[in-house]
Amino acid sequence: MSRIGKKIIELPAGVSVTVADDNVVSVKGPKGTLTQTVDADMTVEVEDNVVKVSRPSEQKRHKAMHGLYRSLINNMVIGVSTGYKRELEIIGVGYKASATNNILELNLGFSHNIFMAVPDEIKVATVTEKGQNPKVILEGIDKELIGVVAAKIKSLRKVEPYKGKGIRFTGEVVRRKAGKSASKK
Repeated sequence: MSRIGKKIIELPAGVSVTVADDNVVSVKGPKGTLTQTVDADMTVEVEDNVVKVSRPSEQKRHKAMHGLYRSLINNMVIGVSTGYKRELEIIGVGYKASATNNILELNLGFSHNIFMAVPDEIKVATVTEKGQNPKVILEGIDKELIGVVAAKIKSLRKVEPYKGKGIRFTGEVVRRKAGKSASKK
């Protein structure tokens, strides 16, 4: 049994969920609206501020879809009510970041700066404090989109294991390797 799929989703104040005939779930809240197409086998029921997802059988595929769609709908409810925030930290001498009009400019030690257009659904901000590493902050209502954009930014300069230079999530622990040891005489 899918334990995640059996959990009910309680709707916070100001959030409404509607299910169309073609199994399209749309969640509307104070921060915006999100939609998700649900598999035709799954049934989504909305009754008095509670959303339930149920499956037709005990097939392995149905069990997997049950938990998946319940989590996706829950992420949409959280997104339109409170939103999501992801912070990336840029570690390295001379590495810089700045954002203007949803265009992120990164100086990561290459011969040129990298300009990255961030989707309009996401707000991007950069923080550079003296004595601190520059940070890139992504905020929005779509958890999946924020994750994709954060992964793309992170892939521009992966963290190397010897000095720890690169882009990482704030609070992420990177395993460090020992460098070459001096030869013994």
